[in-house]
Amino acid sequence: MQNLLVRRRLLIFTTTGILATPPLVAIALRGRQFFQYDDTIRVPDEKIAALLNGEQLVPPPPLPPEIFETQEVQQIRPALKGASRDWNLLDADFRTRLLLVYKMMHEQYGYEMALLEGYRSPERQNQLSRMGGVTNAAAFQSYHQYGLAADNAFLRDGKLVITEKDPWAMRGYQLYGQCAEQVGLTWGGRWKLMDLGHVEYHKPGFVMGKSKPLVVPSQ
Repeated sequence: MQNLLVRRRLLIFTTTGILATPPLVAIALRGRQFFQYDDTIRVPDEKIAALLNGEQLVPPPPLPPEIFETQEVQQIRPALKGASRDWNLLDADFRTRLLLVYKMMHEQYGYEMALLEGYRSPERQNQLSRMGGVTNAAAFQSYHQYGLAADNAFLRDGKLVITEKDPWAMRGYQLYGQCAEQVGLTWGGRWKLMDLGHVEYHKPGFVMGKSKPLVVPSQ
């Protein structure tokens, strides 16, 4: 009889221990996660540093305004007039990555790149949105307002080439997209409504609509 009671007590203690284990483990591991999912593509700073290879990248010199005013350019991008091409208005981390793209495109593939538009004021963003054909995003719905996006094209023989009908340019856009993604940028060529010249940087910690936009004093 005594042995039966001992066995029952052991069974009760064992069962209680099994039932209590999961809550105790949960309490002990509170605040910790075994599995973390982050769909943001990020390039480690070490890789960026390796690509820089000890070189301090600087923006290319400004191009003459007439390059952006040819008949071909005006037919394809009539809203380029008034676009900002000031590299200093771009986020520093984004600027470094974009300059790396320029460097890779030149050294690896022989393409010279040109900045069509970088920072975009809220007023200009709304204007382009109303025009249609350029963007559907209103003010503060675009990475341009935060200095985290840029539209780019190619230079050939001193002329701006942005047409998608040019096989050379189309090959350039494909290479440009590859280079952009290698340095952690998002390429508009992957979108349903493709924007082949567009790249943007989904910067860690940045939240569209919550992060403070860049404010540039009016001239």
